[in-house]
This record gives sequence, structure tokens and C-alpha cells, in this order.
Amino acid sequence: MRNSARKQLANHSVKSRLKTLQRSFLSIAASGQKDQATTAYREMTSAFDKAAKAGVIHKATANRKKSRLAAYPVKMK
Repeated sequence: MRNSARKQLANHSVKSRLKTLQRSFLSIAASGQKDQATTAYREMTSAFDKAAKAGVIHKATANRKKSRLAAYPVKMK
């Protein structure tokens, strides 16, 4: 297997995990469970940071998504 194909496969799984974490966070935030939402947000931001560190996504993209999603737990007050 070529390096590019191997890296593409690894990047795809990381991006898929990011999308799954984001969807689960949004569903928890929509249900109004603030404690679980903050825990899910913390897990999601960690995953975004790790993906950006590994070069799977751009650092600015990770920061933008984290910033936009940070407003959800605040809205639940």
C-alpha cells in the first residue's frame, strides 16, 4: 500500500471521529443536559486539538470549530 493511501485512510478515520463527536455534542447540547454537554465539549476540543497537531486538519479550522461550538453550553444557562 502506498504511503499516500495509508495516510488518507488514517486521516479519514480521524475526520470521521471528529464529525461523530461533534454530532453527539450537538445532540446533548440540544437536549439541555449541561453537565454532559461540558464533558462532551471537553472531549471534542481535545480531539480537534490532536487532529490539528497531527496535521489532519488545519489549526485555524480546529480553533474556528471549537470557538463556534463553545457557545452551546453557554446558551443553556
